[in-house]
Amino acid sequence: MDLGIAGRAALVTGSSSGLGRAAAASLSREGASVALNARGIDLLREAEAEMPGDALALADDVTDPAAPERLVRAAVERFGRLDILVANAGGPPAGRALEVDDEALRAALNANLLTSIRLVRAAVPHMRSGGWGRIVLITSRSVKQPIPDLALSNTARTGLWAWAKTAAQDLTRDAITLNLACPGTHATERARSLGLSGRMGDPADFGDVVAFLCSDQASFITASAVQVDGGEITALL
Repeated sequence: MDLGIAGRAALVTGSSSGLGRAAAASLSREGASVALNARGIDLLREAEAEMPGDALALADDVTDPAAPERLVRAAVERFGRLDILVANAGGPPAGRALEVDDEALRAALNANLLTSIRLVRAAVPHMRSGGWGRIVLITSRSVKQPIPDLALSNTARTGLWAWAKTAAQDLTRDAITLNLACPGTHATERARSLGLSGRMGDPADFGDVVAFLCSDQASFITASAVQVDGGEITALL
């Protein structure tokens, strides 16, 4: 299926490894130019070299409040446009709700809520000027069913989900969609380093789901949280 994104330009954060890298690769295979972002330059350069299409490595700490504007500006300077944003950031440490302190909460909210909001705010003007846009926020299955020992992630990511549901309503008239991709456990380097086993998803398949959400065919999908978790979450809502 031709997803209709050849010639589009994308920014994918947290894309030097794991699910972010898989999403960037799927977009690149579909013909999009992709700006890749992560903090570490070495893995980022490896990812850039593996993209089948035009790619740009942008090393920056996306949790810095000024970084989203820098990244969007650099992508537009290179590609002349920005049509697609995939916002991804690593999850906060584990901890139960009554164990986490204010400092940990502030860090989690910055990394897993505010960072994505800043990226969207920076990217939307360019999408509006182009009359088309796709935004996918990579979150977690926990937005549908909180995970008891991941209180920080539950708090930040469900807050982002609530924000995205409302923001999406303000973007539909501009032909911009805003969705969440909510992964379960996938066979990434991080999963292996944590010693996880059992049934896990293929990161490449997850990347293809993200690419579809960025497609022309997904124009009527917005304000949705799409679970990619092998049926792990059983919540009905």
